[in-house]
Amino acid sequence: MQKNIGNKIRLGVFVSIGLILFIVTIYFIGEKQNLFSNTFRISGVFKDISGLQVGNNVRFAGINVGIVENIKIITDSTVQVDLNIEEKAQKFIKKDAKAIIGSDGLMGSKLVIITPGTTGLGPIQNKDFIATVVPVSLDDIMLKLKVTSTNAAVITDDLALIVGNISAGRGTIGKLFMDNGFAQNIDKTLVNIKQGTSGFKQNMDAASNNFLLRGYFKKKEKKKKEEQQKKKN
Repeated sequence: MQKNIGNKIRLGVFVSIGLILFIVTIYFIGEKQNLFSNTFRISGVFKDISGLQVGNNVRFAGINVGIVENIKIITDSTVQVDLNIEEKAQKFIKKDAKAIIGSDGLMGSKLVIITPGTTGLGPIQNKDFIATVVPVSLDDIMLKLKVTSTNAAVITDDLALIVGNISAGRGTIGKLFMDNGFAQNIDKTLVNIKQGTSGFKQNMDAASNNFLLRGYFKKKEKKKKEEQQKKKN
């Protein structure tokens, strides 16, 4: 008799614990699905939903405010996504707000991100359609990265070829850096130019001291001083 009573007590405790766990599970699932809070519905039309699924989160200002309630194909190029959103967030979502499909992290599940819209406009209403933004495809990003890396590899190969030619003394720049004879010729040319400039200056000094040209140089110098004086005045 006592054994039967003990079995019944254990069975009752087991059933009670199972029932409590069931209720708690239902509560958390319902809380996540907004079953126990006031909500409103808005819809958006996308060309590509990028793997978005029913039950994914709707995020506003970094906070989860709803879920994706339904997804249906309208035409061969448009998909309607119905969003179930908490009513307390409605006043912050304006009529010109926009929805975009994003990811929860780099490789996380898809979600819908809503931008606030213009301050001063009225809030979006129940069963309204929200404007949408075309999401950036991960495939497009990877393709652009591949093209960029290919271009970088080509540029690196070209730079390596140029450096190799310079090191081997090929081309004008290579001769300039690696050919001693070419460098010496450039040095001699610079010396000759410097000497020629010095000789020209000496000739001009001699001409200015020549009594036949002295008057010409004095007039030129006088005119220069007069112009400088006018600028000062």
